[in-house]
Amino acid sequence: MKKGNILYADPTLNNDLNFSRSVVILVEENNVGYVGFIINKKSIYSTLDLIPEIKENFEIFDGGPVEKENLYFIHNVPDLIKNSIEIKENLYWGGNFEHVVELINKKKIKKNNIKFFLGYSGWNKDQLLNELETKSWIISEDEKLDEKTFNDSIYLWKDKLIRSEEHTSELQSPCNLVCRLLLEKK
Repeated sequence: MKKGNILYADPTLNNDLNFSRSVVILVEENNVGYVGFIINKKSIYSTLDLIPEIKENFEIFDGGPVEKENLYFIHNVPDLIKNSIEIKENLYWGGNFEHVVELINKKKIKKNNIKFFLGYSGWNKDQLLNELETKSWIISEDEKLDEKTFNDSIYLWKDKLIRSEEHTSELQSPCNLVCRLLLEKK
């Protein structure tokens, strides 16, 4: 388990209000535990709602249940955003926020370059390892994140589980079939 890994919530987490159908990218791993962001759940807010200095409308995602009053971001433009932390190839976390605002307003950072989050997902070491042992998460270690990370990420969970043979029978349950039909209509 390391930063850059992607966690897909197992269908058995459907009753978990925070993580049902979530896709989480781990952005930090240290002696204490793990930090990640839910990349496939939009919040009800946009940058126009929360950051009056930004003149463009960027979606803000629900990053997780911890520190929901704080704004975080990941991006793929480390050459433009200084002081970023590399998560994995072509994916970075944080940086100089005032500079981000300026670059967005100058249209040098586009929607396919950055993703904003309210809150984050956090686990202590044992907590996440226990959740992995109980198969609450499907882990993807070497998955490349492309433009879906910044654009069509709301379908990542569904797409991954449909491709996963191990979970095909769970996805065929009456409840999940109805949910899949509703998702496909969106």
